[in-house]
Amino acid sequence: MTTKWPGTTLLGPSMGPGPADAGMGASKLATRRLGGFCALTMLMVLTRAGHLGTAWSLPDASWPVLYLAGFYFGSQWRWALPFLLCTAAAVDFVLIRDFGVSSYCVTVAYAFMLPAYSMLWLGGAWLRRTYRHEPRDFLRCAISFALAASLCFLVTDASFYWLGGRVTQPSLAGWGHRIVHWYPDFLGVSFIYIAIAAVLHAAFARPARSPVAANVR
Repeated sequence: MTTKWPGTTLLGPSMGPGPADAGMGASKLATRRLGGFCALTMLMVLTRAGHLGTAWSLPDASWPVLYLAGFYFGSQWRWALPFLLCTAAAVDFVLIRDFGVSSYCVTVAYAFMLPAYSMLWLGGAWLRRTYRHEPRDFLRCAISFALAASLCFLVTDASFYWLGGRVTQPSLAGWGHRIVHWYPDFLGVSFIYIAIAAVLHAAFARPARSPVAANVR
């Protein structure tokens, strides 16, 4: 019989509050989830200045953050996803206006960030639905993130190259060269963050029991 997970806490699926946990337990869970979301948001804010990082800053964690937020907060997509998208745009605006970051990547293609980032969110949400707190979750995580990140890269890079107006003579060969040059770096850096998150999750998350099993003593 397939177990249905009622939801996801910050570090694993939740069992749903029982009678004894309905008060203080629910409040602690809500506080922990809010803290987790704030931590993911701050990670994106603090690393968004450069895609591959520098000697003084970490690489951009926006892609892993969107994926992890989809995993941990998939059912709250109506507010959580728009909030992260607006935060990313606001950080870009401030960096360009106040910190001298180049606006080269901000073109009409910037609007394609919405579907591209949504793919990352959906990848994390899919993993949440198939999560079983077992070793095979690592494989599911790797495959789903690789697919989501690849689609995100193709959407953002294709829209920038073909629609952004920065390339004077776009061609398939030129676009292919960009993919070969940038795709491994973007995917590799993002996978480092995902690997760290997966290890922390495996170390601290507790496996959930189904509601039926929880009532059998």
